[in-house]
Amino acid sequence: MTQVPTLTFLREQLRRARQARGLSQEELGKLVNYSSSQVSAVETGERPVRPDYVARVDGVLKTGGLFATMLELIRFHAAPDWFRPWEENEREATLLRWYDPTVIPGLLQTEGYARAMLGAVGELTAEEVEARLVARLARQAVLTADPRPHLVAVLEENTLRRQVGDREIMREQLHHLLAVGTEPNVQIRVAPADAPWHIGLNGPFILARLSDGAELAHLDNQLQGQTVDGPNAVAALDRRWETVTGEALPCRQSARLIEEVVKTWT
Repeated sequence: MTQVPTLTFLREQLRRARQARGLSQEELGKLVNYSSSQVSAVETGERPVRPDYVARVDGVLKTGGLFATMLELIRFHAAPDWFRPWEENEREATLLRWYDPTVIPGLLQTEGYARAMLGAVGELTAEEVEARLVARLARQAVLTADPRPHLVAVLEENTLRRQVGDREIMREQLHHLLAVGTEPNVQIRVAPADAPWHIGLNGPFILARLSDGAELAHLDNQLQGQTVDGPNAVAALDRRWETVTGEALPCRQSARLIEEVVKTWT
């Protein structure tokens, strides 16, 4: 069986390839539009290895896509077996409707927020946390794919006020929501804290519409998630989505609420 490369191995190979070309971190940084400190942070593990970085390094060093392939292998194997089918559906989706009553949806998480969440699991090694972080951040590329899917995310105000990581991480995360919410293919809506209990609070779910018109959904629980495509189950979740959006503020009012909550994290 072929051994899957680790992030530690990938970082070491990035460093060795740079040195083999006789390039300093500053020189490589100029070629890939990164600062020398950013290049150093990638090579030492202080910064995640992102797809755009390895793609640029592959291009500059003319590796034939070696590092991008290694990163994709790491990303693929970092995801739990049960989640991989949903990742494929996510990539094919033209519309994603996402409700989570407790955390920021993965496609909208910052690096700091995602790392703090994964680190809090307590069952993952540091290497596993970093690998899953890479996988989660790589998933976000679907929002800028061609063609771009439309994402509608509904959050609860309490999620914006629940601390994940430190206060700086929360400020950065909420500012990120405000920024990405201005993209034409993204809508972010918030259900205010004074909204009454509704059936959506029973748990998170994602509804996806694929390019062929198929409708399916993803559900999470404490141990794993599952994809459902039965028409009755999807229809039931669609009705719950209508309930959730009925309690959420419109996009502009949601943005104003997020701006207010940001101030509480200063």
